Amino acid sequence: MSFPPRYRAKSRVDVSGEESRAKAVAVATELFATSGFRGTSVAAVAAKTGLSQSGLLHHFPSKAALLAAVLQERDRQDGDFLSGVTGPPLGWAAFDALTALVARNSTRPQLIGLFVRLAAEATEPSHPAHSWIREHYEGIRNWLTDAVHTGQERGEISADAPVNTIVRTTIAVVDGLQQQWLLDPDDVSMAAEFEAFTDTLRARWGTTDGGERP
Repeated sequence: MSFPPRYRAKSRVDVSGEESRAKAVAVATELFATSGFRGTSVAAVAAKTGLSQSGLLHHFPSKAALLAAVLQERDRQDGDFLSGVTGPPLGWAAFDALTALVARNSTRPQLIGLFVRLAAEATEPSHPAHSWIREHYEGIRNWLTDAVHTGQERGEISADAPVNTIVRTTIAVVDGLQQQWLLDPDDVSMAAEFEAFTDTLRARWGTTDGGERP
């Protein structure tokens, strides 16, 4: 799961539109998803990209820089999808947008695999993606917190709704569904399960004048 660009930390890596760089990012995404960061070598990425190892290192001076580019591209794609042309959705619209993103992600198993594997690996402070995963969850929490508060201000969400609990439970549900879906994609429908969860939130914390699904 990702979040709109407004809630994203400023990137430290500039990924250009050059074809070789874009292909390297796509290849690295696949390999990181299947083998993890430590199980993927620069040589393997270079070989599958069709570049020499020195050629790949010209674009990405280290494996950590390549990982940063992969994570930046993932967040860019998801952030652009969530924001659309009107900015980050707030109130119940944020949960509808998340449902749409979960459905979209069910067609991108490599990206889900990448996130699930790296999220586990990056809990170690020494991991190159440790700062990213902390910023990632901070951004999601900030967005969903704003979404719930805005819903309360609009009268869509009950004023006594437990904001922190809703936010953290929502994140936990998305992450847990991703893990279960990777294990058994034929038996787990991420989009349907998450929509059922948001329906439960609406039924419990939605208001009669603004909380029901249209």
